[in-house]
Amino acid sequence: MEFHYTPKHASWLNMAEIEIGFLSRQCLNRRVSNLELLEPAVAAWQQARNEEKRTIEWSFTRQDADKKLGRHYVSQLAC
Repeated sequence: MEFHYTPKHASWLNMAEIEIGFLSRQCLNRRVSNLELLEPAVAAWQQARNEEKRTIEWSFTRQDADKKLGRHYVSQLAC
């Protein structure tokens, strides 16, 4: 069994979408004719990105979310 821990302060799905976007723009922005060429190209891109220790800098805070999405929250009922 292999465990994959999700980030504590961000959505893991958002992070995956961001990485796929980078992969698409930086590696898959050209025609790759077959799987035998695609796999090493993606592996080389991934290795370079990991060696650079690239991270995602989040700028949307919980307070920003409260301002933007507060009207969608269900208020707690006093019982």
